Amino acid sequence: MYVTNRFRLALAATAACVALAPVATAQPANGAVEEIIVVGQRQAYRGDVPLKETPQAIQVLDGALLQDLGITKLEGALELASGIAKQNNFGGLWDSFAVRGFAGDENFPSGFLVNGFNGGRGYGGPRDASNVERIEVLKGPNSALFGRGEPGGTVNIITRKPEFKTKGSVAASAGSYDTYRVEGDITGPVTQSIAIRLNAAYEDAGSFRDTIDSKKIVASPSILAVLTEGTTLSYEMEYVDQKVPFDRGIVAVNGDLGAIPRSRFLGEPGDGPIEIDVLGHQVQLQHDLNDDWALLLGGSYKETSFEGFSTEAELAGGRQTLNSTNQFLSRQRRQRDYDTEHGVVRGELSGSFATGAFTHNLIVGADWDKFTIDTLQRRYRPPAYTAGRPITTANNAIDVFNPVYGNLATPNAVLTNTHEVQDAWGIYLQDQIDITENFKIRFGGRYDDFKRNLRDNAVALSATNPKVRSYTEFSPQGGVVYNATDEISLYASYGKGFRPNSGSAANGTLFEPEKSKSYEVGAKYESEDGTLNSTVSLFTMKKTNVLTADPVNAGFSMAVGSARSKGVEFDLNAKLPADTRLFVTYAYTDAEVAEDFLDPNFSLPIREGDPLINVPKHTANLMLFKDFELGEGTASLGGGINHVSKRLGETGVNFYLPSYTLVKVQASYEPTEQMKLSVDVNNLFDKRYYASSYARLWVAPGTPRTVTGRVSYNF
Repeated sequence: MYVTNRFRLALAATAACVALAPVATAQPANGAVEEIIVVGQRQAYRGDVPLKETPQAIQVLDGALLQDLGITKLEGALELASGIAKQNNFGGLWDSFAVRGFAGDENFPSGFLVNGFNGGRGYGGPRDASNVERIEVLKGPNSALFGRGEPGGTVNIITRKPEFKTKGSVAASAGSYDTYRVEGDITGPVTQSIAIRLNAAYEDAGSFRDTIDSKKIVASPSILAVLTEGTTLSYEMEYVDQKVPFDRGIVAVNGDLGAIPRSRFLGEPGDGPIEIDVLGHQVQLQHDLNDDWALLLGGSYKETSFEGFSTEAELAGGRQTLNSTNQFLSRQRRQRDYDTEHGVVRGELSGSFATGAFTHNLIVGADWDKFTIDTLQRRYRPPAYTAGRPITTANNAIDVFNPVYGNLATPNAVLTNTHEVQDAWGIYLQDQIDITENFKIRFGGRYDDFKRNLRDNAVALSATNPKVRSYTEFSPQGGVVYNATDEISLYASYGKGFRPNSGSAANGTLFEPEKSKSYEVGAKYESEDGTLNSTVSLFTMKKTNVLTADPVNAGFSMAVGSARSKGVEFDLNAKLPADTRLFVTYAYTDAEVAEDFLDPNFSLPIREGDPLINVPKHTANLMLFKDFELGEGTASLGGGINHVSKRLGETGVNFYLPSYTLVKVQASYEPTEQMKLSVDVNNLFDKRYYASSYARLWVAPGTPRTVTGRVSYNF
């Protein structure tokens, strides 16, 4: 009933936008075109300070670039961003990444924002890129505004908004491994003061992985109403229905990653897919008080559900048959049923004013959110194994060289059964002061009040169940900007932040949050005509209260560890002569453990100076495109190189994923202004590589060479 009602609501909203779409193309009977209202919408937490005068590195990935490259997922888009590294993505079921070396809580998807609202909380599956206007990668200490985040930075997805001009597009693509996708996008006015937009996509994707097939439907109907000359009200819905099999990837047999084909699936096809459902709503009221001041009021509410079975390699050495046989892999089988609800209300006032010779660019605001998580997980786990014993059904083992599927063990032990509520509110202020035309200073801070209430339904209620923890944090920030010339600016910034830890200690108390300090200096270049933009930045960060294993109480953790990261990043985006476009990024990231502790999962010793998992020291991207005329139309030819250096593949052991360099080529032809034909070839030389890892037995292999053809029509 829960999913059915959500689907009906999503269908009704989508149908309403489709029904109104023809009205958007209508004209008055006398043929006169009515006045078109063009509306600009502000972004919360940002203000009106130009990017060049912001004391932090900000990389903007344009939605048009993502379309040109055939990128359909957030994961693919973030490969273009400097300083972002792929992390263990929970069997392909969510987006997980590290920014400047820090990844966050491995038990949840990485946090990212959608129009300033937290879009990463919950279990919404891999984020689709069909309705992306642009992606802003905001580096450095952002907690002073956003609150509760990683110190490396924040990813903010800006979605496409309704426009008062009728236009649209449809596209279809087909590619390797029986992957098919269709997209549609239409927007236009319903009246002089109301515009709508409907963006939707359907994908049926095969895979190079044996037996794996996924399907998804996404839809984002939205409405924009101009209430008065300076007041707008917008609404956007998010509907997602995904079916994605749980896939932990391949194993390293006796340390050899090449022992089995990268296509080998070691789970059970009979598990079926994990079913993911999302229904979300965003509302924002923008009121321009005058030319200098604006008020933003917004709210969001999102439900997610995540349900299904998985069969995955057992990681405990004493239960794993592969360690002694080098042939048979013992496996767990799990049943998960997760649900989340997340509500947010926020208000913000931004504008500028003068005090004598100084101009202030002020942002002041407050927000409140409530996040509810219900988790139920059952597990079957193989028993302890001694070398030389026969392999039985109880081991739930599979021959990694000649897999035979069909053993579906019954998950009969409750692993988790919890109900958690997180309540939080915060107030924030930021003032960037123009001391002179060329010298700016910024200061600000955020006060957060955070409460966790965790009830374990698997045990009897007592004085320590539910577990409750409240705390307050203040996150200050500061920065300076100096415009050395009209094209070059220099900056420096500092900030503190925090991120709540999940779980509880052996004595039943909930953990202290992680705390961080960040420093950054850099330079930005923006040509007078806007054809060349570049940023170089240097940073150093440290965080404390990282979860570690409790040396006294086996199976429990303590929030006593620390980690640090430092590095250099470089971004360049240029439109060169002769219709040539260049895109370059590079990052050096040195992320490591700051003091000795025990790994919280396996209690393995971690030493100061050990690298953090899945974080390469070097990453680089280079893309070059040439546009030219071809016959009666226009064409584009280009390609790119993506390099990722080696990185740690399992915490606490000497297991590394090898470096890789991938090449892609892309060609497109537009016979008319409306139609475009394109072909993308990814991993041109069919390089065998590994995208990320959690352990030697959970390694995600990279995709082999793929070819995708796409046709799109704009109107």
